[in-house]
Amino acid sequence: MFMSERASVRPDEQDDAADETSADVETEAGAETGETDHGVQTGTETEESVQTGAEAAVAALERAGAEHLFGVQGGAIMPVYDALYDSDELTHITMAHEQGAAHAADAYGIVTGKPGVCLATSGPGATNLVTGIADAGMDSDPLIALTGQVPTEFVGNDAFQETDTIGVTQPITKYNFFSDDADRVGEDVGTAWALANEGRQGPTLVDLPKDITQEETDEAPEYPETPDTYEPPTEADEVIVREAAKAIANAERPLLLAGGGVIKGEASDDLRRFAREYDVPVVTTMPGTGSFPEDDPLSMGIVGMHGTGYGNLAISNCDVMLAVGTRFDDRLTGDIETFAPDAEIAHVDIDPAEISKNVEADYPLIGDAARVLGQLDDAMPGTPDAEDWLEQCDTWKEEYPLDYEAPEDEPLKPQYVVETYDEVTPDDTIVCAGVGQHQMWAWQYWTWTEPRTWVTSHGLGTMGYAVPSAIGAKIAAPDQEVVSFDGDGSFLMTAQGLSVAVRENLDLVIVVLNNEAVGMVRQWQDGFYGGRRMASEYPWIPEFDKIAEAFGAKGFRLEETDEVEETIQAAREYDGPAVIDAIIDPGENVYPMVPSGGDNAKFALNERHLEGL
Repeated sequence: MFMSERASVRPDEQDDAADETSADVETEAGAETGETDHGVQTGTETEESVQTGAEAAVAALERAGAEHLFGVQGGAIMPVYDALYDSDELTHITMAHEQGAAHAADAYGIVTGKPGVCLATSGPGATNLVTGIADAGMDSDPLIALTGQVPTEFVGNDAFQETDTIGVTQPITKYNFFSDDADRVGEDVGTAWALANEGRQGPTLVDLPKDITQEETDEAPEYPETPDTYEPPTEADEVIVREAAKAIANAERPLLLAGGGVIKGEASDDLRRFAREYDVPVVTTMPGTGSFPEDDPLSMGIVGMHGTGYGNLAISNCDVMLAVGTRFDDRLTGDIETFAPDAEIAHVDIDPAEISKNVEADYPLIGDAARVLGQLDDAMPGTPDAEDWLEQCDTWKEEYPLDYEAPEDEPLKPQYVVETYDEVTPDDTIVCAGVGQHQMWAWQYWTWTEPRTWVTSHGLGTMGYAVPSAIGAKIAAPDQEVVSFDGDGSFLMTAQGLSVAVRENLDLVIVVLNNEAVGMVRQWQDGFYGGRRMASEYPWIPEFDKIAEAFGAKGFRLEETDEVEETIQAAREYDGPAVIDAIIDPGENVYPMVPSGGDNAKFALNERHLEGL
């Protein structure tokens, strides 16, 4: 996990939290201007009067510049909701399940760049948030959770709906703490916001006992601030920067690897300028998707287990790799020993804990992604002489394109559905996805050109993410088109979120790529378990278009290839949430594929190739 700071005490009680704290993006909260590096304007200058701890919590969110909250009511959190009743600045979206609240808030944070906020009551309310909090933690997404707790006098007595929320969430949060003083509630919530937003972004949590939120206080919150000891690094060591720049300039086969930290650090423009200035091919990880446009000649596409063949070949044959904002997870690297085996690695990351954690860095560049790219640009002594390498990359693109077979006598192909949807939508369309085969098809067959348009669960791999994330994304960007690709198995986990989309009249489309199976599990069983399909196929499955209609959404059933564009356009034109139940070929699999722990250069393009690896 990325969390090198985990604390359940207040920030002023920490001695050396800054040295241990994970970080991703440098943000400076201006106490006078309210501006941050993410472009987020904090709340008004006027200090508001508060009367209770709950009002202080709400005022802290207002001061931070929060606008939307996602949550589910309950007994222990009720005082906070009562305080929300009088707020003119905060809009609450009542979700159908707390897990959905966390995922919606997570997606909101991905799209806006500032923390999404979720609320839940004590006990099961808080534990239902856990999956979403863990998801945000794995992906370094900015999120703050406010949970109700039983009154302090009952804590530890197994009271009704009591759970040790701090203990449960400490391993999966960047920072969490128990707020036991009404005079400090506003400050506690503000600190949680600041820590979620600044440095390497991530989830934070404040546990709010009911007696504390009901208790009187006149302590109004100030602007959110991190502890004085919290100092995320900003610029890399100049000596190492010069050495890395020289290595890149002298490279014969340079490659730029763009990870999620490029987007978190608002460094996409900087990365694009650097790549184009020095003619360096670019590959992107799944979290880094959209940081570099895939229609650019320098793009080598997506990489890793289901990345492009040409992208993985570029990784396996480069001699200098500039990796920005990536944690080199196993789905990217495969076998560490065969990952970029001949390359010197220059690793840019704002979290020191990520440097040489998985892949040894020859040039450790610890700092903010945008600033370090600027440092490298200033230090570059020249442009790499890499014409032969660029030609080789173009040759690989021609030899190993992403493609699929679509005979007229076979069922609907999911790749075609994704491609067609991409063709008829604007470049800034936000694409959400659950987890499984449908996620990979969406990732592979959409042409990504803009950051913050790919919203999915990366590190945790959370099924059920698609529906609530579409809600959060649409709330975050009401003027952008939102489509969510889901699988039948994933959709069944959080379909109740449709009630929220209908109630809020959100204009979004959910495309269920329906193969009547937990498709990725079935694919692995066929490939690695001798075709022993245990608990991966559904003997019966509901009709999702009719389920959509029952919720009040518009339902469409899609079975024929020649109806794809017409159906997509009808769903897009419907004013409100729509669901397309796309009945796809149940035998279709995701390729290319690198077996888990395998060599990225040895990718399978079909089942026959997989058997030979």
